[in-house]
Amino acid sequence: MIARLCLPLALAALLGCESPHKTSEEVEVPNAEATSLSGKPLFPKFYSEEVKQKRTEEWRQAQADYQKDSSDLENIIWYGRRTAYLQQYGKALEIYSRGLQLFPKSARLYRHRGHRYISTRQFDKAIEDFERAAQLIEGQPLITEPDGIPNKFNIPLGNTQFNIYYHWGLAHYLKGNFKEAIPIYEECLKYCNNDDLMVATVDWLYMSYRRNQDTLQAAQLLERVHPDMKIIENQSYFRRLMMYQGLESADSLLQVVDEDDLDAKYLTLATQGYGVANWYYYHLEMDKARDLLQQITATDSWAAFGYIAAEADLHRLKTGP
Repeated sequence: MIARLCLPLALAALLGCESPHKTSEEVEVPNAEATSLSGKPLFPKFYSEEVKQKRTEEWRQAQADYQKDSSDLENIIWYGRRTAYLQQYGKALEIYSRGLQLFPKSARLYRHRGHRYISTRQFDKAIEDFERAAQLIEGQPLITEPDGIPNKFNIPLGNTQFNIYYHWGLAHYLKGNFKEAIPIYEECLKYCNNDDLMVATVDWLYMSYRRNQDTLQAAQLLERVHPDMKIIENQSYFRRLMMYQGLESADSLLQVVDEDDLDAKYLTLATQGYGVANWYYYHLEMDKARDLLQQITATDSWAAFGYIAAEADLHRLKTGP
């Protein structure tokens, strides 16, 4: 089956209403984990009970390890990561902050805390953390970062240096600081030691160039991407780049295979849909771009970078730069 990204805009209005009120017969409504840029409270959301249960079990093990030794850096990092995978971002931020009291020179803790500042729309704090992380990790050999949610081949693809610069550039992009994002993403390219990292970085750098009116630089950047690249995780970014090169149509990216894992499906919709919205923007089809951004933010995938970027663009359209 094929699911199209054509969610009714009425759904966006519905999701923007106030959270349910608690009655004496209802289970207590959880606290919002973040607030959107438009002021809407954002609550944890899992489409799959199986995914939620698996992540809960992994969180319990990480919590037990942390309780056994809360002064161990690895225990702190994994407790924070597993907490964040349950979309308990406020608690994860507390864990990382306590860890930084013990390890104030840990670039890895700053990297992970900065990531969750992005999730909670605290972009300025994220930028501060990534800048500090970059200073602390300068000159160190590449540090492979194990996956908390492994890919289908169970092959770790990321490294700490990449994740620092990638998310640092993203935080600037989300603030609309496209000029500031560019040199950070250019630096990030140095740490892209596989095709997955390369396409993720090139994609955001390409969009930063285009938003900064650097069309020549954007065109030259696309020369790094070719159809024979070996992509394990970042198919959505790869397809966006294929679209920018004219090798895939915008319509094809708005079609997503109907996966059993709805979390994964809506993440793909947000990611590929945001690329298409930008494509419309570059071609001055502003009504199409705005409509697609609204459709993306009508879903519950509010932690996805494509969703946050769509939310930030809509916010700027309403309030100005």
